[in-house]
Amino acid sequence: MPLTDLARQTAALLNLPTATEERALHQLAVLASMQVRGCAAASVAVWRDGEVAALASSHPDATRLTEIELRCGSGPIIDALQTRVPVQCADTLDEVRWLEYAAAAVRLGVRCSVTLCAGEQSVVVLSLLGVRPRAMHLDQLQLAELVAAYSAALVGAVSDYRDSRRTTVQLQDAAAGRALVDQAKGILMHALSCSADEALARIRDMSQRGNMRATDVAARVLDAYTGRPVASVDAPSARASRRRSPAAQPRRRPSL
Repeated sequence: MPLTDLARQTAALLNLPTATEERALHQLAVLASMQVRGCAAASVAVWRDGEVAALASSHPDATRLTEIELRCGSGPIIDALQTRVPVQCADTLDEVRWLEYAAAAVRLGVRCSVTLCAGEQSVVVLSLLGVRPRAMHLDQLQLAELVAAYSAALVGAVSDYRDSRRTTVQLQDAAAGRALVDQAKGILMHALSCSADEALARIRDMSQRGNMRATDVAARVLDAYTGRPVASVDAPSARASRRRSPAAQPRRRPSL
């Protein structure tokens, strides 16, 4: 496969509005197993803070072998993480470095493997598995190295997207909360003939005395004014409730 085609197919996985780390990793594992010569199956593991944060594979046996390796704490993935260089197993039948891993690999029909790492904060470990001895060679794995690098970049992009979405939601909630407080201030200013600062001070005082958030106090003020429950910013219907204009509702003097 030309490298430009590999880059195009990998980039196509990053449809951010619908991307998830698990789906992207699975598709990358499938891509590696199909495009790297001699590779019959592949697994991709993401490590954060010394632990596996995500794991996907092209075939169930690849996942099973990775889980066995992680459980026994010995194998090519562990060595690749420690050395940050590609680790090759030419023939699992002759392997003496990781006896438990090699025995499990033979049982599952895996006769060779190559493992590569990429990334810094989120380290992506790509394991390529072959069913014939010496089916893959390190000097022929430029595609695999690119897949590992693309995997790390993709994982980082998905993580950044999630963070930005989380920040957006937090900002939206903050803006909605402020709008709720502003509505409550307007009601208090009209009902108590006070200034905006005095109305805000009344809301803050009730918040401290009742051990509540200011938005909860504001919701109670609107509830007393409209005669119907007003959702706080944490409730699913909060945005719809906050968009209701007090001026359009029957006016009642709030009970404070």
